[in-house]
Amino acid sequence: MDQAAVLVQFKDLGVAAALGLSALGSALGIGTAGMAAVGAWKKCYAQNRMAPFLLIVFIGAPLSQTIYGMILMNKIAEVVAKGVFLSSVGIFGGAAIGMSAFFQGKIGAGGADALAETGKGFTNYLIALGIIETVALFVMVFLLGKIDVLAG
Repeated sequence: MDQAAVLVQFKDLGVAAALGLSALGSALGIGTAGMAAVGAWKKCYAQNRMAPFLLIVFIGAPLSQTIYGMILMNKIAEVVAKGVFLSSVGIFGGAAIGMSAFFQGKIGAGGADALAETGKGFTNYLIALGIIETVALFVMVFLLGKIDVLAG
């Protein structure tokens, strides 16, 4: 198999990795925050207290990183169609966005537990979620700009 055939074989790797790794991180983050929220609701019910519906925010927050991965995927697909393969951009960009989602879920898990326990601090927990979200946004925006430079 010649070198050109090997490259063509991997032409869609960056496209798939951008979305796949971002979505993987979102799924892990949502799962982590979701398990914590369910446990927090259980504690509230066991103590005959109102279970805060706001915990849904913590569960759903990591989902946005899948959208960032999709936007990155679409941009990579544009340049792949022109014959420029950006596998590393998709792999490392998707991984960074996915890690942001995973840790956003961990922050959300802590926020869910704390909010259900105290009924206080929702705004502070939201700020923490926003800061880790910014990492994913920076990765997406900076890579979108870099793709234009790399694709010429």
